[in-house]
Amino acid sequence: MHEHNLQAWQHEHTFDQDQRRPGESKTLIVIAITAIMMVVEISAGILYGSMALLADGLHMASHTVALAITAFAYIYARRHASNRGFSFGTGKVNALGGFTGALVLVIFAVFMVVESIERLLNPVAIVFNQAIAVAVLGLLVNALCAFILGVHDHDHDHDHDHDHGHHDSHDHHHDHNLTSAYLHVLADALTSVLAIVALVAAKYYGFMWMDPVMGIVGAILIARWSYGLLKTTSAVLLDKQAPKPLREHIKLALEGDDDSRVTDLHVWSIGPNIYSALITVVAHNPATANDYKARLPASLGLVHVTVEVHVCDQHESVN
Repeated sequence: MHEHNLQAWQHEHTFDQDQRRPGESKTLIVIAITAIMMVVEISAGILYGSMALLADGLHMASHTVALAITAFAYIYARRHASNRGFSFGTGKVNALGGFTGALVLVIFAVFMVVESIERLLNPVAIVFNQAIAVAVLGLLVNALCAFILGVHDHDHDHDHDHDHGHHDSHDHHHDHNLTSAYLHVLADALTSVLAIVALVAAKYYGFMWMDPVMGIVGAILIARWSYGLLKTTSAVLLDKQAPKPLREHIKLALEGDDDSRVTDLHVWSIGPNIYSALITVVAHNPATANDYKARLPASLGLVHVTVEVHVCDQHESVN
């Protein structure tokens, strides 16, 4: 068989991962804003002798690094989308970026707990007016960053039913990388709110213990968000089966009105809202593999499907 005849049976494995995602540009903008705020907080902390401001500035620095990981994941996935060394394209780099970002959040949460306990045992003097002003400014900056990222569905668990007919228009719902960036910004905003509450309570009511206690509360909430993202992204990285409703859609589409039965089904995510599938079909009078593939609706997000067809022995029944 000539080489040019084989081309009809071959296809690329980029699956649109070579396209620049909206989350990439948004993340780069947020990195610039966060980096500027980081410099302001660290400078203010040194200038006013405020450990609270310096700590918040270093906290902002850790999130700048985490956001840089997110940006790197976007750029790497796009630039290597055509690299045949990746069996199913670079879609999982998105999940890897989200997973890494979530780990950084967990580390930060642990650091917050340790630092808060230290401050609870050994209180430090706080320059209240300057600290409150910078905390308010930090909150406004984080609100702006959250608006830029524009994520409304935090993607904690996707085992529920989806409208697979609209998977393209809701692609950001499954953008684990963008979710990770959003959670970092949300963590920043949360710590700013808790800092404002704690500083006001300490200044006007003398509740100096509020600052470290709020730090512990914030760490617990951040750890909880991180756990949800770690659970979702690790499921993708470990090739966990796709949500049950999607698998049921596939079975219904293939079994149809004839005696065809799906006896083995493996469906896993290879990128945001795109899936690969290995399917075994058994029937007394089976159709061809291409016929079975044609039965699968395009709206299911299946981009790489392999169908194995077997003829059932005439004396056996297919259930």
